[in-house]
Amino acid sequence: MSETIQQLTYRSGALLLVLLLQSLALGAEIVDIEVDRDGRRYTLVSTTLFDASPERVFAVLIDYDQLARISPTIKDSRHVESTDDGPAVVYSRIGACVFFYCKTVEKYEYLEFVRPTYILTTAIPERSDVIYSQSEWSLEASGNGGTTVVYRLEFEPDFWVPPLIGPMVIKRALVADGAIAVEQIEILAQKLANFDATNGR
Repeated sequence: MSETIQQLTYRSGALLLVLLLQSLALGAEIVDIEVDRDGRRYTLVSTTLFDASPERVFAVLIDYDQLARISPTIKDSRHVESTDDGPAVVYSRIGACVFFYCKTVEKYEYLEFVRPTYILTTAIPERSDVIYSQSEWSLEASGNGGTTVVYRLEFEPDFWVPPLIGPMVIKRALVADGAIAVEQIEILAQKLANFDATNGR
């Protein structure tokens, strides 16, 4: 590993630590996060404690028309189709650079949910830049009005990934983006709670 890559890796690791500490300071706590790779397929599993009710956290996660608020990597997101006899279709465009590797990924996904405890998105491969992608959020009420969220993402990109540093870059990007998202979800959920309290809801 060259000196330049070592320095970038160190800086990336320091950034992740800062982001994680920021999320802790705001009340959200990332209890566990793991990223694994099996061939071309990546899996991320995380457990996070939020200082907000399941209803508030769910409302933030399900709002695809405003999803860009939770992460700077989400450049665009919206509801595309809604049907009475099947899952809704949502769209997202994600763009990010880690080190010198940049990529924009577009996804159309089926959205299914059970309010306010479960959200499932499944990519439509023929309309997306992934061969496979599925995300699951499981929300459970915890003590003092909080919420435990178990998030699982499994995806296989439909684009070339640099073999030497690509997997490391993707793993670090997933962790860094997750830490930022946790911070923003906590902020937005708290704003909803304050709004409801002010308006007597």
